[in-house]
Amino acid sequence: MYVIPRGEPEHLRRRLLVRALAAGLFSAGISARAFAQTFLGGRPAKLPAGRSIYRLSGDVKVNDKPATLQTRIGPADSIETGRDAEIVYVVGENSFMLRGASRLTLESDGSGSTLLAGFRIVTGAVLSVFPNRRRLRLATQTATIGIRGTGVYMEAEPRQTYFCTCYGTAEVTATNDSQSKQTVQATHHDRPLYILADEKPGGNIREAPFINHTDQELTLIEALVGRTPPFIFPKDNYSGPRREY
Repeated sequence: MYVIPRGEPEHLRRRLLVRALAAGLFSAGISARAFAQTFLGGRPAKLPAGRSIYRLSGDVKVNDKPATLQTRIGPADSIETGRDAEIVYVVGENSFMLRGASRLTLESDGSGSTLLAGFRIVTGAVLSVFPNRRRLRLATQTATIGIRGTGVYMEAEPRQTYFCTCYGTAEVTATNDSQSKQTVQATHHDRPLYILADEKPGGNIREAPFINHTDQELTLIEALVGRTPPFIFPKDNYSGPRREY
């Protein structure tokens, strides 16, 4: 029997789930869907119309007001989480998992419509997925990223951004260095990057390891918008637990 210890931190419980999936522990009759339902917070399915938030924990604010499961989130709203908080939410066909101690501002296309044009994350970390219909712009203090139809994970700090193109295509540019620019085409976390602020021109993008997010989390947030990710096998080869902010 595979036992998940009670009282384990959330990131350790998620890692145990990944290991169980990878080890094929469901051959004894326990389905992967049932196991994921238990440890990822309920059976993931497309959110009903009129609902934005799938799950939240801790201190979460939307437009500086405390959030509940009934709070609506639109394409021009700001979301902020406390140190140990987390929110999983949907805006249109876009889905997000915002970690603790994060502040993210969504950006609309400016036409008065409900379409998302991108977001800016000032600090913290976010896992997000987007449909392959429109080009979006993501920004941190050190990076500007153009995407279309991708899954991405970002960690934002004042002088450094961690960015993983989980799948899809991303055009990555260092904010203050136009010579530091790369196009990433990924199928399964192929080339994570650090985007820096203080290196010589042309040297502000560097290769990075795969850290702090899982395929099971990507599967969850894709399910909330009625999609499935394009990968098959779970990946969990990062060397340390999720960072605390």
